[in-house]
Amino acid sequence: MNISSLKLDSKNTILVTGGAGFIGSNLCNSLLDNGNKVICLDNFATGKRENISPLMKHPNFTLIEGDIRDLETCHIACKTVDYVLHQAALGSVPRSINDPITSNDVNVSGFLNMLVAARDAKIKRFVFAASSSTYGDSTNMPKVEDVIGKPLSPYAITKYVNELYATIFSTTYGLETIGLRYFNVFGRKQDPNGAYAAVIPKFVLQLMNYESPVINGDGSFSRDFTYIDNVIQMNIRAITSNNKEATNTVYNVAYGERTDLKQLITLLKEYLGEFDPAIKNVEPTFGPQRAGDVPHSLASIDKAKKLLGYSPEHSIELGLKEAVNWYWENLK
Repeated sequence: MNISSLKLDSKNTILVTGGAGFIGSNLCNSLLDNGNKVICLDNFATGKRENISPLMKHPNFTLIEGDIRDLETCHIACKTVDYVLHQAALGSVPRSINDPITSNDVNVSGFLNMLVAARDAKIKRFVFAASSSTYGDSTNMPKVEDVIGKPLSPYAITKYVNELYATIFSTTYGLETIGLRYFNVFGRKQDPNGAYAAVIPKFVLQLMNYESPVINGDGSFSRDFTYIDNVIQMNIRAITSNNKEATNTVYNVAYGERTDLKQLITLLKEYLGEFDPAIKNVEPTFGPQRAGDVPHSLASIDKAKKLLGYSPEHSIELGLKEAVNWYWENLK
C-alpha cells in the first residue's frame, strides 16, 4: 500500500524497536520512504544487520544498538521521539517453552522499560506488537478482541501481560497506547533459517531445495496468514488516527480468512513451480503436533475497519506470490 495518504508530519520522529527484525525493518523502510525520521533500536539477538544495511546512509535514519532490558537505553532511545512502534520481542511459542525466563525478561521486563521511557519522554502514542496467541484456548471463531481464553504458552502469557501493562499506563499515566494483535505475519525479509523459523519461509526454503516440508500434525490446523503490507498499513493507521475512541485498546491485524497447512503447501508449490516445475512434485511429510499450538485461528477485523479505517489489500494468494518472488530473488 502507498501510505503517503497517511503521511506523518515531517517534524515527527518515530522509534521502531526491533527495527532490524522482519516486521521492524519493513516498517523502517516504509516510514523513511514517506519522509519520516526513524530511530531503530535493536540488539541484533534476532534482528539482522542486512535488513537495515541499505538504510544506514539515509539522512533520516538513526541506529541505536542496545537492549530494551536496559532502562537507560530505553530512555535514550525515547528522548527525541514523538511516536513509538514497539516491535522488539522474542517471538515463537516453542522458544518460550524451551526458555521461558529469557522470553519473559525481554517481552515483559523489556516492554515495561519501554512504557516507562515513553511515559517519561511524553511521547504522543505508543503502538505495540501484541499477538493472536493471547486468544489461547478460546474456541470462538472468528476471534473478537474482547473475548479471549487461557494462554497456552509462556509466550502467550508475556504478550497478554503487555496488554495489561499498556492499559494501566493509559489509565494511570495518560499514555496513549494501541496494541496490534498480529496474526501469522509473513513476507519479504522473514528469515527461513533457524530452529524457530516461521512456517511460510521455512516451507519455501525446503521446497526450493526439493526437501519435503514437515507439517506438524495432520495439516488441518489453519491460520489467518497476514501479509506484511497489511501489517504496515495498520501500524501507520495506529499512529496517524485522530479518533480518540480508537486509542487505548487492541486490534486484530489480519486479513480475515483462514488457510490450513495443506492448502498452504499447495499454494506454495503452485507459485514456486512457476520458477521451477520440479518443485510441484515435492510432497510434504507429517510429524507430531507441536506443544502450545492453537488448532485454528481466524480474526474478525471489523473493529480495525470501523475505528482505524483498516482495509487490507493483500490476500493470502497475493501475499504469497509477492513473498515467493522475493525469496526466489534473494535465496537462489
